[in-house]
Formats: sequence, C-alpha cells, structure tokens
Amino acid sequence: MNAPSFATRYDEMRREILENANVQKFLSDHADELNKDIVDRSLGKLYEYTTASIGCDKCNSLTECTNIMKGFEPKLVLKSNLIDIEYVKCQLKLIDEDRRNISKMIESMYMPKDVMEAKLEDIDFEGNAHKSRLTVIEKAEKFLYELDETGKLPRRGLYIHGPFGIGKSFILGALANELAQRRIRTVAVYVPEFLREIKQSIQDQTLNEKVDYVKKAPVLILDDFGAEAMTSWTRDEILGAILQYRMAEQLPTFFTSNLSFKELEHHLTYTQRGEKDVVKAARIMERIQTVARPVELSGENRRLK
Repeated sequence: MNAPSFATRYDEMRREILENANVQKFLSDHADELNKDIVDRSLGKLYEYTTASIGCDKCNSLTECTNIMKGFEPKLVLKSNLIDIEYVKCQLKLIDEDRRNISKMIESMYMPKDVMEAKLEDIDFEGNAHKSRLTVIEKAEKFLYELDETGKLPRRGLYIHGPFGIGKSFILGALANELAQRRIRTVAVYVPEFLREIKQSIQDQTLNEKVDYVKKAPVLILDDFGAEAMTSWTRDEILGAILQYRMAEQLPTFFTSNLSFKELEHHLTYTQRGEKDVVKAARIMERIQTVARPVELSGENRRLK
C-alpha cells in the first residue's frame, strides 16, 4: 500500500469506480447511511459491479454474457454497514425465459418444426391465393380479436380445406404462436400419425392418456384431417370421443383438410373394409360443424416451388 506505484493505481481505480454513474446514484440514494470508511471497505464489490455488464450493455446475446453468472447482472445493496452485490436476472435472461415459457404453450405431435414456428406476419399474400388467403387470415384474426375483447376463447375454430401444399397448416401454426403470446395452450396433432400411434397404445395401455391429452387441450389443431385410413373404431371411439368432448365443453378446434365438408362426410361414411355407416358419419360431421366453421383456401402447391 505504501509503494508509490500501487498507491497511484489504487487512487486511479477508486476514482474510476466512484465516477461510475450507477455507483454515484447508489451513493446518492444512500447518502444518509454511508461514509468514506464504508465506501473504502466496499471498493472490491464496487469494482466487481463496475466491471460487469449492466443492462446487457456488454453482451450481444445471452450466450455471450460476460458476467460471472450468465444471465444475471449485479445489483448494489447495503448489508451490515457494507455495500454488497446481489445478482438478478438480466433483460436478456427475462426475454429468453419468456420465449421459453411461450414455446411451452404450444405442444405438437408429429407436426413439422417450420409449421410450429410460423408467424402471421410471415404469411405470403401474393399470387392466385391472395383473396382466399386473406379471408382465412381475417377469420383467424377475428378469433384472436374475440379472445382479446372478451378474455374467453371463442367456442368455434376453423375448418380450413383446400389442395395440398397451399399453406393451411402454416396458417394454423402461426395462429398457435399468436395464442402462445397470450399464454393460451395449443395442442397440434398430425391426425394420420396420431391414429397410427393410438392403435399401438392399446398394447402399452396409454390409450386413454393420449386421447385425454388431445381432447382436453384448450385449443386443438387437427392437421390433415381426412387423410387417415378410416376404421369404424378410429371414427367412433377416437375421433368421435374427442369431438364429442370438445363440443360439450365448447372448446375451439381447428382443422386442416384436403376435403370439403361433403367430401369428408363421404370419407367418414366408408371404412377401409368397405363398411358403410351414413348415420355415424353424419354424427361426426355434426360435431365438426359445431366446433369449427368451414373456410376454403386455394392456390398453388408451394412445396413444389
């Protein structure tokens, strides 16, 4: 301490620390509780504070955080007549946690990653599909508007039908992300694969658990509905049970399908064994029409571009 070079460096460091704007504010806010002795004995903590990233000013991202504890920034506090440091979550950490919490609001079974990461602002309105695409988006936004206005989920979703590859699933993926921003949980299911797994679930005794997981979702997306190989069991005991529950509980359901309502009813009427049951098909259609409004989407197959 008595060495001239060390004393000079110490004084320079002390001056730099005390000239820090955040330190000066803290000292000013606690002027009645502080004195020179407390400040001098706390210089180590003050130095740690001034060399850290505050307000993420030295970090480009959470992974590049320069602080001792990544995602946490120091906060000056007064403890036992000394200035100390507490570490609190930084803004980047809070944003990252919020993003992760939002992503947890969307659960999917066999859905493509790009679909589940879709955003409404990314949807293309160019080309021949402009008019019908705009109509579908307006209906999706109306659903969100009703939710925002009333604080309750509308009881009916959308049945979006049209040719392959025109963006039906993408639109509903974007809607799911908008709902996630509002902390509304959505379950999106690729129906053909789901029904294949359901058949296998009889053996491992997880059938009821998986059906309950789907049917009780606050918002449900049934993707590629009508593309599955239909059996009387999947139609009546699985799809029928799911749709009956959602109709009774007034839970909104969204569908994508290559089939119009008329074509879907025909599909539901005949099983892969050639069995015909008009009444049960009509019963399923009634439930679908209760939980969703039909809207047609047209355009070119974007997967071939």
